[in-house]
Amino acid sequence: MKNFNTLLKKVEKPARYTGGELNAVIKNPDKMKVHFAFAFPDLYEIGMSFTGMQILYNIINQEEYYYCERVFAPATDMEKLLREESIPLPSIETQTPLKEFDFIGFTLQYELSYTNVLNMIDLAGLPLLSQDRDESMPIIMAGGPCSFNPEPLARFIDLFLVGDGEEAILMLCKLYEAYPEKAKFLTEAAKIEGVYVPSVYDKTPYTVHKSLVRNLDKQQYPVKPIVPYIETVHDRAVVETFRGCTRGCRFCQAGIIYRPVRERRPQTIKNIAAAQLQNTGHEELSLLSLSTSDYSKFEPLVVDLMEFCGKEHVSLSLPSMRLDSFSFKVLQEIQKVRKSGLTFAPEAGTQRLRDVINKSITDVDIYEAVRQAISLGWNQIKLYFMIGLPTETFEDLDGIAEIAKNILSINEEIHGKRNNRFNVTVSVSNFVPKAHTPFQWLGQNTTEEFVEKHNYLRNILPQRNVKYQYHDAFDSILEGIFARGDRDCGRLLLDAWQRGCKFDGWSEHLDRQKWKDAMANTGISPEQYCYRKRNFDEPLPWHQIDSRVSKKYLLGEAKKALEETVTMDCRRGCTNCGIC
Repeated sequence: MKNFNTLLKKVEKPARYTGGELNAVIKNPDKMKVHFAFAFPDLYEIGMSFTGMQILYNIINQEEYYYCERVFAPATDMEKLLREESIPLPSIETQTPLKEFDFIGFTLQYELSYTNVLNMIDLAGLPLLSQDRDESMPIIMAGGPCSFNPEPLARFIDLFLVGDGEEAILMLCKLYEAYPEKAKFLTEAAKIEGVYVPSVYDKTPYTVHKSLVRNLDKQQYPVKPIVPYIETVHDRAVVETFRGCTRGCRFCQAGIIYRPVRERRPQTIKNIAAAQLQNTGHEELSLLSLSTSDYSKFEPLVVDLMEFCGKEHVSLSLPSMRLDSFSFKVLQEIQKVRKSGLTFAPEAGTQRLRDVINKSITDVDIYEAVRQAISLGWNQIKLYFMIGLPTETFEDLDGIAEIAKNILSINEEIHGKRNNRFNVTVSVSNFVPKAHTPFQWLGQNTTEEFVEKHNYLRNILPQRNVKYQYHDAFDSILEGIFARGDRDCGRLLLDAWQRGCKFDGWSEHLDRQKWKDAMANTGISPEQYCYRKRNFDEPLPWHQIDSRVSKKYLLGEAKKALEETVTMDCRRGCTNCGIC
């Protein structure tokens, strides 16, 4: 696309749009039976750090006559030029205009990307509403965790893929070969496990059971991931060790929608890691899961990988470590190669509130893990908490400050006051109730309540050697509206986008006044969607989506939360959630 190339000299970071990276796939689109555009509704640097994109890109492109290309939300400078020159948004690999693809598939990782979805459809030169797109236009689909409540985007998306995508994506491509006519394709697609087609559902309602990969170890996993030319959020080799979680934290949507736990064998993980490092030149390897240290053979796997990484002069990153399964041996192994900050997630400041959310760690777990880390020479400890959790009081906030103070005291006890480099970061996010969790019926704090709690914490945290970070309250209200919103919320989304809202997850782009104006104009308010408590028998907008975890289980967990009663980790015995 000649005109598009002329724009590259006028924008910041043109490598966001040029493609040609190491391991990128180039095919001839004219010879393909299915041409798929994987669309990430945020900047290239964010999207290229998303492992799910690399997985589906690899799976589709393994097929000789299927071709998956990539497209990301253009930065504001590029968007301005595209609109001025009337150039439709193109793909990265071949610069093919999106409107010429068979599929445009968006991944929905967070609710504040929704305006970017609309913006990219518009930049492609396509009507926003699915009912206005004709047979000649691509099928626009979406997947990812936010698809478990598809209703806020149901007016704009033709098809949602709910659940694991590895097998279902190829089923959809093969179905398109058989039924290239859009209406027939959508009718047949609705019969595939995990596929929600709003236009079909509106005529004949049906239950959408999430798509589920039963054997993760046998699934294709990219050993030649794309290596960007520019710095991205995560610049490293990544291997998913297992999918799912058994802990049962009641606030956590991922812990529900990714059940059951499915593991890769240690040898499979090691083979993938070795191949990725050889094919990319990365100098860091990361293990990916919701709770890395819950892998059943975690310790021997890490010992083997550390030995391998040491020989290859590669560092090993272990995110999502659990305090109560923190391995002393793993700490010893990690410090041989690199000593960086350690991150823990107590989530709540008191044991009472941790029992409410079913976070199965104690103060003893926290302080023993921290003591081990400090003794081994770690100088930076980061703690993640949430505020606004159900039943929270200011005593629970006091507990956050108490934990920070006690960690400083442990450091002084071990090293004395001479270790002035030691610091604690307290990072606070705002609790947003999510669909398919035990807290989906409960209310969310108001903006004013969040702000009051932010300020309260700021005043009670130690002033020295403690850094305090917190999330914007208005962001969380927007997230809450769309996390539990219905189809009517699409009117708010459209109104806000028409006012110029986009990149709402970026503080420098979020325009609060435009969103408030859109709320006033549409009558969509946080009072209706965020703050109020729902009745347990109230129909929920996502009732047609079956996460395979029973409503009976979620109700039971909600009631146990209010009783401050814990549920055991299901690795120690079945808790009858229904997934198995």
